[in-house]
Amino acid sequence: MIEKKLYDDLVTIRHYLHSCPELSEKEYETTKYLSEKLTSWGIEILRSDLKTGLVGVIGSGNPVIALRADIDGLPVSERTNLSFASKNTGVMHACGHDLHMASLLGAAKVLKDHEAKLHGTVKLIFQPSEEHGTGANMVLQAGLVNDVQAFIGFHNIPSLGTGVIGLRDAGVMAAVEQFYVTIEGLGSHAAYPHEGVDPILAMSAIIHSLQQVVSRNVSPLKAAVLSVTHVQSGNTWNVLPSSAIFEGTLRTFDDEVRELTKSRFIEIVEGTAEAYGVRVKINWLMGTNLTYNDPELTQVVTVATKKWTREVVLPDPSSAGEDFSNYRIQAPSVFAFIGSNEAGSPGLHSDELIVQDASLSVAVQYYVHSAYALIDYFSKK
Repeated sequence: MIEKKLYDDLVTIRHYLHSCPELSEKEYETTKYLSEKLTSWGIEILRSDLKTGLVGVIGSGNPVIALRADIDGLPVSERTNLSFASKNTGVMHACGHDLHMASLLGAAKVLKDHEAKLHGTVKLIFQPSEEHGTGANMVLQAGLVNDVQAFIGFHNIPSLGTGVIGLRDAGVMAAVEQFYVTIEGLGSHAAYPHEGVDPILAMSAIIHSLQQVVSRNVSPLKAAVLSVTHVQSGNTWNVLPSSAIFEGTLRTFDDEVRELTKSRFIEIVEGTAEAYGVRVKINWLMGTNLTYNDPELTQVVTVATKKWTREVVLPDPSSAGEDFSNYRIQAPSVFAFIGSNEAGSPGLHSDELIVQDASLSVAVQYYVHSAYALIDYFSKK
């Protein structure tokens, strides 16, 4: 357990952060607040070109471990009736990033207070723009973590009991693709469809055919999700429109399956379009890698975690995505799930999401003990 005073301070911090959420790449006041807290504790903040977000440093020398928390909110109007509910209209920490930030601040305070025992360096990544899937790459491109040997992160899970830690190796969160398809036909009067080329008919056939990508191409022993979530065409009842669009997401847990499903998606869209005499353009708007836990490092973290809590479970992988996955470009990583409420409670991205303060203590300890365990691990290699 962390000291009661620190816990009470972190509750106050989390409530403040929850009340003042900011959207991706607009986390200016959040960044200022985090910077002021870290600076007041004597923690160095690295100079960078990041517009929002920051990286702090504790300790010195090798090994170098990074702890990461995301800082952005979502365009959601809060309906929790909490005393510290969002004051920013139409914006909410509906994914619990306020918990992530407060937990990393708590870990920073603990590590700084015991810096003499830290035989290496811990970098504190307060990352912007996770919800857009671009923040991790911003941090990487800023050159702030080039020396990092391992990354540690977590995400709260409201359906998992408060304070329970979920750890597993290999794939833990899906690789995510966002697609946007434009279909160009030829408009006409609805009474004379033979004079046009119907983009709605073509879109319907394409979407129907896409349902076979997973069911008939992916082994039933492997997981994949293809969802079309938005379709749009036309604006009145008696005009055959000239164009249509649809968009959605493709999610996979295996690099081979990712390439297969994406390839089949393209083949089906383009082949069906040709058959219906329309033109198509496929835009891939966002791609997030598979969040993959290094097996050896996950074992190190799991052993360390079981020394201070018995609440460790083997969770199912999540079909949600996380741009924490991109840090694996630089170095291996470990990403945990930490319970923040109970089964049946409103889920992530819900306007009624409530995260329990009690999960703060566990999240802080997860960060701190994982940092010490991996520094010890790399020091012995």
